[in-house]
Amino acid sequence: MGGLLIKMYSFGFKFNKQVLSISVKALSKNYGSQKAVDEISFEAKPGKILGFLGPNGAGKSTTMKMLTSFIPKTAGSAQVCGFDITEESLEVRRNIGYLPENNPLYTDMYVKEFLYFIGDVYHLRNLKSRVEEVIKLTGLEKEQHKKIGALSKGYKQRVGLAQAIIHDPKVLILDEPTSGLDPNQLIEIRALIKELGKTKTVVLSTHIMQEVEAICDEIVIINKGKIVASDTLSGLLEKHQESTLEPIFVKLTKEPN
Repeated sequence: MGGLLIKMYSFGFKFNKQVLSISVKALSKNYGSQKAVDEISFEAKPGKILGFLGPNGAGKSTTMKMLTSFIPKTAGSAQVCGFDITEESLEVRRNIGYLPENNPLYTDMYVKEFLYFIGDVYHLRNLKSRVEEVIKLTGLEKEQHKKIGALSKGYKQRVGLAQAIIHDPKVLILDEPTSGLDPNQLIEIRALIKELGKTKTVVLSTHIMQEVEAICDEIVIINKGKIVASDTLSGLLEKHQESTLEPIFVKLTKEPN
């Protein structure tokens, strides 16, 4: 598939389908008097892709940053793979692969050099073979000897995704992972995320409703820091008597006139 090898890789994790990879209970984040995230609760299960949706400023990225122990919570609780995001943040980070919205990268490093560096941070024993595997998975074979700063935005996104999966995490948190991709690249990365979602828990944030409909099993919609919908895609469509997700999203998040 156009330079991206999607194979039936076994990532070594066999989940009990009843175990929750992510459990969030009354989680809040305040900035002064402003409530960026206001007592939200949801769950994410292994082998499922959860679409985490909302308009700009709704609290999506803030929630993801709390789940990755990147910023502290104000109140409530959350666990990732059974580890508390505050008390056991190092274990949380070991189990999570995170692609943030702004995709920070060391642009003066070569692609392969960067992935070796990230893999070394995680003390990977099979570093050489894992870097080669991830390069193939994300379609970076032709770009691996280029400096990251010389890559297109689409290929930088691939590098960001590669670093997120290099340590074979149980949970992937992806904030706008297909931003800047052309239609062919989007199809390829979407296929990769869907394949990864068979064995991992994936939380995916995006503004592209068609992408959610194509790959997400369950959907959480947040607006002004509060969850306004949480259901399967089919459940939401049936409840709102719509054939696509977009009118539901607009109805639940539109500002009143």
